Amino acid sequence: MSGRYRAPPAGRKPGAGPCLQPQYAVVEILRVSSAGAERHRVDELDELLAGEDVLWVDVPHWDDDADDALTKRFGIHPRAAADCARRNPVPKVHVYPSHVFVVLHAPERGARGHVHYLELDQFIGPNWLITVHGPVNPLVTPEAPLVETRAVARRVETDRLRPASSYELSFAVVTTLVRRLRDYLTALTEEVWKLEQRVTGGQSADPERFLEELFTVRHGLLAIRTMASLSREVYGRMVTLAAFGPGEGHALLLDLEDQFGRIGKLADGQREYLQGVIEFYQTRTNTKMTIAAERLAVIAAVTLPVTALSSIVGMNVIVNDGTQIGALVALLVVMMAMSVTLLIWSRRKGWW
Repeated sequence: MSGRYRAPPAGRKPGAGPCLQPQYAVVEILRVSSAGAERHRVDELDELLAGEDVLWVDVPHWDDDADDALTKRFGIHPRAAADCARRNPVPKVHVYPSHVFVVLHAPERGARGHVHYLELDQFIGPNWLITVHGPVNPLVTPEAPLVETRAVARRVETDRLRPASSYELSFAVVTTLVRRLRDYLTALTEEVWKLEQRVTGGQSADPERFLEELFTVRHGLLAIRTMASLSREVYGRMVTLAAFGPGEGHALLLDLEDQFGRIGKLADGQREYLQGVIEFYQTRTNTKMTIAAERLAVIAAVTLPVTALSSIVGMNVIVNDGTQIGALVALLVVMMAMSVTLLIWSRRKGWW
């Protein structure tokens, strides 16, 4: 959303003089009516809640100011408010009498194959939606967690989207999150194709680095599958509880459950394909190592009799006072004959 209002700390009125070390929470409010979308301030919330228009409050970071401004007004459960202030490792849903609390995750690529989990919390009420962006890793850019909500806000403010209920608005936000999963899956799939071409083309010059690239992409696919599968279970639970009631709200839940399920299956299919590429590469590498070991074993077997014979009689044939030429030539002929015999025998056995 483009309109922002910095809520003052608890006990401090808007417009009051500056305070030391201000800790302001950025709260973005959008009211959607038949006339269009309008931005509002936090001090207008009581009046807005008395109306019937769809109200959307986006909180980029939950802190004490956001808690004071929203918890009591919207009847948010204290435990759900506490969940917004900390990172939640897995998606979840809680259905309260006045609203539904949902926790989801979106992927963000980090350094060296790491996948950041960007948390998106939602409070879905009868005619209002609160979206909260959970704590993130300091290495993540501040704009990364806001991709979904800002994209939907632009559609709403330009009249490309006119949600008639909080459920439709939540559906638009979550569908955008699914699109983010799909885009990340598309990028990883392109990398899988390039890796497969390098494997079949024999272009992997550095095996250790190449294996790291293979497993890095597989880790990304596994992360997408995990996010999609867990989110699907969350919406499956909401379908069971009829969290949005009968009719259109229930159909939206079924649609989201299906979207997450299909993304998870697509990621799983790509992961299995990449696993096949990894196994092909590892099998070919192991075969080369096995062949090399067999050849080294043949060489050792051929040279072993020569080494044994030379160690026994060598010092008695070649001495400081003189060399016994006849004995030396005879021994060299015997050594060569032994080596040739072993080579012929190993060749007939098919060892090389």
